[in-house]
Amino acid sequence: MRAKRTTTGAALLAGALAVTGLAFAPTAAAVTPTTATINASCGLFGGGAATLTATQNGTAATITLTSTAIKTPLALGKDSITAKLTMVKAGGGTTVFTGKKNPAMPAQSPVTVGPLSGTVAPGDTLEFYGGSLQMTIFGITVTCTATENQSPGPFVFD
Repeated sequence: MRAKRTTTGAALLAGALAVTGLAFAPTAAAVTPTTATINASCGLFGGGAATLTATQNGTAATITLTSTAIKTPLALGKDSITAKLTMVKAGGGTTVFTGKKNPAMPAQSPVTVGPLSGTVAPGDTLEFYGGSLQMTIFGITVTCTATENQSPGPFVFD
């Protein structure tokens, strides 16, 4: 009986230590920085400052673009913009984020596109400058390009 109590006590102690270890384990690494500012030229949508917001969950990543300087020329319904965001990868190549996600926007309102989905690998370093955002609205493609590097710097994915 005594051996059974000792074994049960040891098992409970091991379980408690395991739970405590999980509570203090480091969280999964993610993209840094999570936001960056760009300046973009978008043809008939105008141009100016925009914010890119990135998230990461393993190899899945999303990027959302929001801007009060870039405006919609017409009213747009929810999820009516087909978007393709091409980011330049440090060391060469590109990574593409795509989707058809946007809120409903009245004419002349600030633009929000995303979250756009893409796949990243650990260590990927992505920059908008040199890439583009293509938005297809009512069959017309509008392309935004950066006029300078993003700030505070490129997105680095873990």
